[in-house]
Amino acid sequence: MRILLVGAGGVGDAVAKIAATRSFYETFVVSDYDQARADKTIAWIQNKYGDDVAAKFQSAKIDASNAAQVAALITEHQVDYVINAVEPKFVSTIFSACYTAGVNYLDMALSLSEAHEQDPFHKTGIKLGDAQYALHEQWQRAGKLALVGIGVEPGMSNIFVRYAADYLFSEIDEASVKDGGNLVVTDENGKEIFAPSFSIWTTIEECLNPPTLFEKKKGWFTTEPFSEPEIFEFPEGIGAVECVNIEHEEITMLPRTMKLGRVSFKYGLGSDFIGVLKTLHRLGLDATKPVRVRSAQGPVEVAPRDVVVSVLPDPASIGPRMTGKTCAGVLVTGKSKDGTARATYIYHVADNAETMAQIEAQAVVAQTAFNPLIALELIANGIWEGVGVMGPEEFDPKPFLDLMSSSTGYNQKWVAQERLASAPLRLP
Repeated sequence: MRILLVGAGGVGDAVAKIAATRSFYETFVVSDYDQARADKTIAWIQNKYGDDVAAKFQSAKIDASNAAQVAALITEHQVDYVINAVEPKFVSTIFSACYTAGVNYLDMALSLSEAHEQDPFHKTGIKLGDAQYALHEQWQRAGKLALVGIGVEPGMSNIFVRYAADYLFSEIDEASVKDGGNLVVTDENGKEIFAPSFSIWTTIEECLNPPTLFEKKKGWFTTEPFSEPEIFEFPEGIGAVECVNIEHEEITMLPRTMKLGRVSFKYGLGSDFIGVLKTLHRLGLDATKPVRVRSAQGPVEVAPRDVVVSVLPDPASIGPRMTGKTCAGVLVTGKSKDGTARATYIYHVADNAETMAQIEAQAVVAQTAFNPLIALELIANGIWEGVGVMGPEEFDPKPFLDLMSSSTGYNQKWVAQERLASAPLRLP
């Protein structure tokens, strides 16, 4: 297997570092618009694992916004699997480049949504991933796999839901993804600062777009950002965190192939974080359309959201100043195999101190990075097979979870924790 990784930022860097501990591939090309970032990642691998391991890695320069250039790089390096580890705004170009080049594709975030023009807080417009799923039959006919949404959320969360359906529940009333943590980032003086642990571009997109929900009787519909606040008790010392609805891929993915009463995604943002995002929205700083700005060099065109990205710390750089844990999981409610009421929270926790010690990557990006590699290893070994545009919930979850938790695999503990089968504590 010859792999091209597009993007050597926080997640991409972590993907390559974890890949260095596995042997299922022949060549691993690390590419980035700034090739020096890819070189830095490979130098880290060489320093930690030696010349023999580093010899399997190559660096390359890439422009993820140029489908023809992406396709040319695929051909040049004769890769057969591409991992997309850049921001979702580049999904369409990389996805189309892979189809054109006739190779298999993986990503960790789906194609972007577009809100309903007349009624954005009740009706869906173009949902996350619609543009990719629309091409399912074309990918099928080409005999190639586009495995979409194989990060942590979506990705591992989808696999948790499939595992619950196959092994724990006879009927699922709701699958509610709950993401929260107690991560803190400080400046050089030890003062806590606003520093999102993931791309602020993506964070704004997820949190300020109308959240999509799914209910069996209603289908897909939308609501107001930050709606339905509730207190959720996260495990392993994280504690109670206020969670709210945000837009996320699982809601558009899971109901396509699974029988679920309701699907939701709630993110533990906290009131301060929500306040910052609301302020950015009120000021128009979340906009992606360029505006004309006067500067010392004359007028320039710049997207307000790109300005916000530029002034905040790079998520790939904040690990040394971060403390705490992050938890990704799904609260599944319904009937157990014996017909009794059941509520199970299936989760994975990443501790920043541990991920920094292991791969010098902060917890959120490290938690995302191992999932596409597990999927690729299962594919390389013939355990997962498929063609077309598919989500991870369409594959057998047990081999994934076994390899994820095995000491000879990725050594990542996951837990199915029983909860009281009662309504969540909703806030007014």
